[in-house]
Amino acid sequence: MSTYVYGITSASHPSLPEDMGGVGDPPRPVRVLKAAGLAAIVSDAPEGLRPKRRDLLAHQTVLTEAEGAGCVLPMRFGSVAPDDDTVTGVLGERAEHYQERLRALDGKVEYNVKGSHLEDAVLHRVMAENPELRAQVEANRQAGGGGYDDKIRLGELVANAVKAREAADAAEVLRVLEPAAAALSEGPESTGWLVNASFLVDRATAEEFLAAVEQARKDLPHVELRVNGPLPPYSFVEPGPAQPAGTTVGADADAGAE
Repeated sequence: MSTYVYGITSASHPSLPEDMGGVGDPPRPVRVLKAAGLAAIVSDAPEGLRPKRRDLLAHQTVLTEAEGAGCVLPMRFGSVAPDDDTVTGVLGERAEHYQERLRALDGKVEYNVKGSHLEDAVLHRVMAENPELRAQVEANRQAGGGGYDDKIRLGELVANAVKAREAADAAEVLRVLEPAAAALSEGPESTGWLVNASFLVDRATAEEFLAAVEQARKDLPHVELRVNGPLPPYSFVEPGPAQPAGTTVGADADAGAE
């Protein structure tokens, strides 16, 4: 049977409760595999696992319980290896890397920050700072709305100004937040977000990071910032392949459930 991997920790990590259940219906018993001074928190993998709310919560609950007793390198929801031997083999092969990551991530959490423009506010902003755009608006107004080409020209000016403002605002958000974090991991670009970044933050200084977020909100009132955290430091388990060799990865653990 394939093996579901929740996370990796030190072999000296205290044991989890004996009756701890993980993903699946009924929940598969959680157990620990040890090799090379490391421990993988695992269970049997259920057939046809999907990111349903019950299983997403089970994955998170196991990690939360484990993290209460010491640092854990969290795997994302859906990390499955062919069998137990594959997991222990990877622990041995990558022991030095995982031990270094455990030291680096001890006492730290992740905050994900996404930013998007407030449409009316950003249009007001780009209009105020772009004389060419204001001139085109005025010319169109005096021409009774302007002809087709005038309207196309105005649309292009607005689109270019907003795009430039997106880049500038994303850079400003990172400039304000990065000094309050131990590390930064920028996520993939996606439609609707001008910034999508994860920050590694010391638990002891989390309030300072959140204060920096509030400062960014004040500095950029035309930007909506959404913060998700504290989370296990999923984005900082590597650099390198994010999962043990032979695993397959499903949705992120904080993804929406079916």
